[in-house]
Amino acid sequence: MGQIIVGSEAMAAGSATRQTLRSKYVMVHQNVYAPTGLLLTARDRAMAAWLWSGRSATLAGYSAAAVLGSKWLPDDSPAELARTRQPSPPGILIHTGVIADDELQLVGEMTCTSVARTCYDIGRRQPLDTAIIRIDALLNVTHVGVDRVVDIAERYPGARGIRRLRKALDLADAGAESPQETRLRLVLIRGGLPRPATQIPVADEWGRVRRRIDMGWPDWMVGVEYDGDQHWSSPEDHENDIVRLEFLASRGWTIVRVSARQLRCRQPEIVARVHNALKHSRRNYGL
Repeated sequence: MGQIIVGSEAMAAGSATRQTLRSKYVMVHQNVYAPTGLLLTARDRAMAAWLWSGRSATLAGYSAAAVLGSKWLPDDSPAELARTRQPSPPGILIHTGVIADDELQLVGEMTCTSVARTCYDIGRRQPLDTAIIRIDALLNVTHVGVDRVVDIAERYPGARGIRRLRKALDLADAGAESPQETRLRLVLIRGGLPRPATQIPVADEWGRVRRRIDMGWPDWMVGVEYDGDQHWSSPEDHENDIVRLEFLASRGWTIVRVSARQLRCRQPEIVARVHNALKHSRRNYGL
């Protein structure tokens, strides 16, 4: 974040000249510059917008999520601010509306909406599945419970998008460690299967947790795992997977593995495979 500068401050400090700003920087917003060639992340855009506001605005939405440590955010989305009266320039969205003082927190010098308030805002403003993915990611990295977001929602029962938020919260799960894990979980639920647990610990014969399963049903010893592209291209990952699956099998688990292509193109087949694994589980799923 230190690479984003306020032009007038840098010139006053003698660390940049007008020529330096023209030749080695690009203007992100009025008087806010980034080094030429820097690929701005969501966190960089949040920092630039906050500096543009004179360090006075509150980061909200994706910008708040970025500084709170969330992953998987789009780097090309506009920065989002609240609690500022300045006109919105290109590349910045300014939100209006009430934000209670206990819905704010500091990250370094920057004020942003709290984890719960950020999830509340994202859940109302984004399409349903996108909202679930973003909420999952933020809750996962911060270890904040979904009940905290529910508490915020109850403060504003008539807010725009509140029904969508409630649907998102009903399907959210902080155990998802990637957007694809969230998408896979939604496929299973919408396919009529019972809601799976996430990040299921599996212990060895001495009771030591040795592995975790992405999602599944401990009562029936059936797990579902998403295999990203690295599982198919990295020899080391492939070798680790072999050892891992042998361990899970030795503990009585049946694992249904799902590839990126299957998740994109063969969702009914995924549901059928999992249904079959549950039906034939050793513990009599009873379908």
